Amino acid sequence: MKRAVDAAAITYAAPAMSSEEGLPLANGLIGALIWGDGQPLKVSLDRTDLWDLRPIPEYHGPDYRWQRVAAMHHAGEHEALATRLEAPYRRPAPTKIPAGRIELSLTGDFKRAHLDLATAIATVDVGATKVHVRVDAERRAGLIEIEGGPLQARLIAPAFAGSPPPAPPPIFDASVGDVCELGYASPRWRRGSDYEGFIQTGWGDFVFAVALVRDADRLAWSITTNADDEADPFQQAIAKARDLLGDGAARNRHLAWWDQFWTRTSVALPDPDLSAIYHRDLYKFGAAAREGAPPVALQGPWTIDNGRLPPWKGDYHHDLNTQLSYWPAYSGNRLRAGAGFLDWLWQTREACLDWTRRFYGIDGLNVPMTADLANRQLGGWRQYTHSVATAAWLAQHFWLHWRYSDDDLFLRERAYPWVRAAAVFIDGITGQRDDEGFRTVALSSSPEINDNRPDAWFGAMTNYDIACFHAGLDAAADMAEALGETADAARWRTVAAELPPLATDAAHGLLIAPGMPLPASHRHFSHLLAIHPFGQVDPRRSAAERTLVAASLADIKAKGTELWMGYSFAAWAALLARSGDGDGAYQALLAYGDGFLLKNSFHANGDFANKGYSQAVFKAFTLEGNFAAIAAVYEMLLQSHNDAIHLFPAVPIGWTRIAFAHLLAQGGIDVSAEIVDGRLVSATLKARREQRARLRYGKTLGEIFVSLADDHPRGLTSHELDLLNGGRP
Repeated sequence: MKRAVDAAAITYAAPAMSSEEGLPLANGLIGALIWGDGQPLKVSLDRTDLWDLRPIPEYHGPDYRWQRVAAMHHAGEHEALATRLEAPYRRPAPTKIPAGRIELSLTGDFKRAHLDLATAIATVDVGATKVHVRVDAERRAGLIEIEGGPLQARLIAPAFAGSPPPAPPPIFDASVGDVCELGYASPRWRRGSDYEGFIQTGWGDFVFAVALVRDADRLAWSITTNADDEADPFQQAIAKARDLLGDGAARNRHLAWWDQFWTRTSVALPDPDLSAIYHRDLYKFGAAAREGAPPVALQGPWTIDNGRLPPWKGDYHHDLNTQLSYWPAYSGNRLRAGAGFLDWLWQTREACLDWTRRFYGIDGLNVPMTADLANRQLGGWRQYTHSVATAAWLAQHFWLHWRYSDDDLFLRERAYPWVRAAAVFIDGITGQRDDEGFRTVALSSSPEINDNRPDAWFGAMTNYDIACFHAGLDAAADMAEALGETADAARWRTVAAELPPLATDAAHGLLIAPGMPLPASHRHFSHLLAIHPFGQVDPRRSAAERTLVAASLADIKAKGTELWMGYSFAAWAALLARSGDGDGAYQALLAYGDGFLLKNSFHANGDFANKGYSQAVFKAFTLEGNFAAIAAVYEMLLQSHNDAIHLFPAVPIGWTRIAFAHLLAQGGIDVSAEIVDGRLVSATLKARREQRARLRYGKTLGEIFVSLADDHPRGLTSHELDLLNGGRP
């Protein structure tokens, strides 16, 4: 494992000259990007809860009602709807905001920049001087060490009170404007013998402070806010920076945290390029996704530092982005990291319940598709920001955490209360019936088919909405049964049975909606969620389902990749792996790595180097593509769904030796396994409680049942391995 992590280290022979290509450091709350040639070297600062949370009046008025929106749509009042529901997103705020940067003036010419993934320490070499930077693994602070040169540094605040540039950027950057458009006053600077810093007042009463403290050849910084329950944010920032400087054991604890991160699991892949992609993306997941920190937004803890507002406001998109960002938490055995997302969904549930009551006028819980830090509606393309299925998809993450953790307390106190509220909403919003007697909704959509045109709302239910509703209702029923809530379980299964069947045809497989196949190449595969991640259509279960999956995937291939984004390739790899196509998944991941990763391994949405993968060539980065790629690797190695654990279900033909250790299957089962030349040579399972597990190996070989004792490793016998290998000795 260590050799693979070391081999994946990121090294620059030429400097990164923009923040989006800087070396990334973070601990879930505090982030930094290291870039520049040394004249100056720049350390762009971030904190994930720095937000402008000003309210949006349009979403609190008397006409802001689902019934009113549906009536206006059917009456053809499309421009008025766009003005009401989409125009607010084009304003500068609400938005994620940056924290400023540190600039170091170094003597010498740039030689090398290096990010050691094993230690999460970045080093920049300009000849006589070396600079080492780390964001402490657990503190709200970071440290800069200067080796062999004078310490010349200054802190720069974001240009909130500056002037806009004379012209917008020449290429699309997915930003709605410049930071100066937020209307903030200039920061208040404070300086002392060993420190400098500023206090910035944002919207309303929000205040954050940044302090930079010097100590001989070292600098420490911290970012605090008045939401930290501290009386004086600036004094607290100084104190936290000084604490880090004065703690002689801090470096060892930082190294120990990252050592524990890397030794928790291991994946040995035979292809060095894919191994590097996997370990770099896993590093970013460890840096960005933490329990006790805000969940991963579009850019996570790495807000762009170029005077512009972050792409797409740096917000929370719940029609793909947050969901994909946390896929690695489950099979990847990173449940505590994933808990940061679920804790936030729980903590913001009252805001979502209130929005659901005000907008939809019914009981239960739905979630705005574009959301701020408080999970409140931000607006944007109306068909998706006001989707009826958002909470239903998010409910699957509560179900997944429960199934992979086997945590009954979480089920009872968090998962089922949240998912039950989502199921109540599904029951209410589907109360009307279509001509065939099935439940339906007033307006249905499928991200992001037909963009924001009027025909992006469908009269009949889309496969996206149907699949999401089934995922939410099935999760609720499973949880209710486990808790002995039999009446609830029966209710959710009845509602699910009254939904229309998925729309299909023989030529295209799964459709967008009845009578509408995927019209052209598209970045979202929202009509295929029933295959992955929901597993409602399983090619291993029946010939009919295999045929349906094959037709659906063939249709995607026929439409081409011309309008895909980078995350499309990663999600496609996961979808192919779920269908058993290891070679296809492998090729999709290689395309993702070749065409859509910046030099620091950030996922760029567009084919920015114009290599021919897509007609989208812009550079704006988001993280869900990185994290979906991790999950796709896990899908190739280990799957657990529909009551079976699948070992190496989607391995490319040319891979002769593959191993993994301590990945996770449903039931809280820790799994390690290895294959050599197509033969399963070892497998060990350990469960938290006594249970019986159904094991399958590969696509067409054997199946066995094994009994697992409570917290006791169980290695498969030679006979059991032979059975899984199809009876081959």
